[in-house]
Amino acid sequence: MASLRPALFLDRDGIVNVDTDFLYKIEDVRWVEGIFELIAHARSLGYAIIIVTNQSGIGRGYYSEEQFHTLMDWMCRELASRGCVVDGVYFSPYHPVHGIGDYKQDTDCRKPKPGMLLKAAREHGLDLSRSVMVGDRCSDIAAAANAGVPMRVLLKGTGSAECPSEPGHILIHTLTEAIPLLSFAENDCKE
Repeated sequence: MASLRPALFLDRDGIVNVDTDFLYKIEDVRWVEGIFELIAHARSLGYAIIIVTNQSGIGRGYYSEEQFHTLMDWMCRELASRGCVVDGVYFSPYHPVHGIGDYKQDTDCRKPKPGMLLKAAREHGLDLSRSVMVGDRCSDIAAAANAGVPMRVLLKGTGSAECPSEPGHILIHTLTEAIPLLSFAENDCKE
């Protein structure tokens, strides 16, 4: 049996792309500085690259699941063309308060719950105990903690001010600051 591999879990809005509130148009995509270097370095260390993203804009009726998939297909192709292959994309279209119709529900897949990370681990053979989460909101960090991801990296930004500091939680100001942390995490977790 093949051994489980670690993952670099990435939030999308605010980490992969600049958060522009309910992004669904290709022409509105702007990459966060350092994302290509971060993904390339993680891949060189053997990490699977997994995007986990709350997309309540779908549930609110701002855009469709089809529009989301069209954008993500394009983003993944663009990333791959730069040597930054993404192994999986997981999203939650639900919102417990603002969702419309079937999208108005509290599910295990919406961060801060760990459902997306746990599903990715099952589907991709991931070792959560050797994985890293990079996000810009407390819900990203909480989802990783709830899934058993030991290193949780918070990019200082719009949603990070109120996050409590906990063991395994590291605050950074740029994505390039996360690059050496991946090597540390990988070396720290080897047997």
